[in-house]
Amino acid sequence: MNWNELRVGFAFCGSFCTMSRALDALEQTAARFGPVTPIVSETVAATDTRFGAAHDFMREMERICGRRVISTVAGAEPIGPKGLLDVLVICPCTGNTLAKLAHGVTDTSVTMAAKAHLRNGRPLVLALATNDGLAGSAPNLGTMLGRKNVYFVPFGQDDCLGKPASLVADFALVPDTAEAACRGEQLQPLLRG
Repeated sequence: MNWNELRVGFAFCGSFCTMSRALDALEQTAARFGPVTPIVSETVAATDTRFGAAHDFMREMERICGRRVISTVAGAEPIGPKGLLDVLVICPCTGNTLAKLAHGVTDTSVTMAAKAHLRNGRPLVLALATNDGLAGSAPNLGTMLGRKNVYFVPFGQDDCLGKPASLVADFALVPDTAEAACRGEQLQPLLRG
């Protein structure tokens, strides 16, 4: 496969404290592969936080990718029928989005992008960022670990003393995980120390 022609979708969910690291992962992904289509959840598109303004964040995504951000269900739906992507990355993937994916809920631009993309049997890469990964989100994590065409960016506990149930992916491994997923392989080791 010619990696610089790989069509990548890169979707962001509302783990706002990880957004700067996710932008770094987007930049690495765009530098390594072909065209990248940016996608954001409606929450990301509309929420200003102490970590930055939504408009500024989306403008930076558009600068990196050289194309407009998809931020609606209607905008994400054609991804499947038109076969627009070779791989879709969700980084950060929150516990909320993980639960929706595990239970087939398609009510955001990101979950629609994932559903539309998976219908084509192409890889979906999830980069977790959830405070309850080893608690309320654990059953959903288990479900998605067993799902066909779903791959995880290696993850671990980010603060085992202060937040013992929290899991966060190593965002620097997003490009390597996407490449492995396109070969049908889960990047290993999956659990980081």
